[in-house]
Amino acid sequence: MFTSPQPSPILGEGVQKIMKTSLSRLLGLLSILLFIPIWELIVRASNLPKFILPSPIDVWTRFLKSLNDGSLLYHTSITFFEVLLGLLAGTLFATIIGYMLAKSKTLEKILSPYLVASQAIPIVAIAPLLVIWLGDGILSKVVICALIVFFPVLINTIVGVRAVSSPLYDLMNSLRANRLQILLKLEIPASLPVLLGGLRIGATLSVIGAIVGELVSADRGLGFLLQLGDFQYDTSMVFVAVFMLIALALLLYGIVTLLERRFLKWQK
Repeated sequence: MFTSPQPSPILGEGVQKIMKTSLSRLLGLLSILLFIPIWELIVRASNLPKFILPSPIDVWTRFLKSLNDGSLLYHTSITFFEVLLGLLAGTLFATIIGYMLAKSKTLEKILSPYLVASQAIPIVAIAPLLVIWLGDGILSKVVICALIVFFPVLINTIVGVRAVSSPLYDLMNSLRANRLQILLKLEIPASLPVLLGGLRIGATLSVIGAIVGELVSADRGLGFLLQLGDFQYDTSMVFVAVFMLIALALLLYGIVTLLERRFLKWQK
């Protein structure tokens, strides 16, 4: 008697995971498709003028116009460059200082009041000062972006490093690992899930930091387009700039998600 081969449990789990991923993406797409007709119905029902609430068609037409004349890509590239530099700088300094604070209780007690106080001051309040001190060029925007990214990445770094289990340190010491080997082989891999979680938050906040700097003083970038649309009552342009900012945030968030899949395969 021959029996039919049974499906592999691993294969079944893989199929289920693919189905769940496809379903989640489909739901996300459906939510976007539902948002557009609801928006159009609100515009038609309210009968508001275009300079107050433009329709999706008006925004799409303005998007194509800005895309064709090259202004949208130019200003988006400026903001994206500022965001990348600010995100990298803020993440680098936050990771280094967070590691030092995680390893030294004394240093944490000394610096904690200043770090907490820095978060009590809204970035919007000090952004004009930074523009005055650093100029209205790209440097002030990068610094503002780095400052808004710094704290969440710092806290997650401290939490991640301190979450490393003590028996793992004992194991590394029994193998006569040096300080660098413990850092590279134990502390970074073990704390990476928490670190990347902080980076997710920082990636979305970095866009806000760049826009705050551009709104204070800028002659280019998406923040400049937002102000220009407000001054000219070009609300469609404001919507286009806002949607581009959302796209940048989603892009950075997706990049961090891909990094998690790449570096956290061992968790599975």
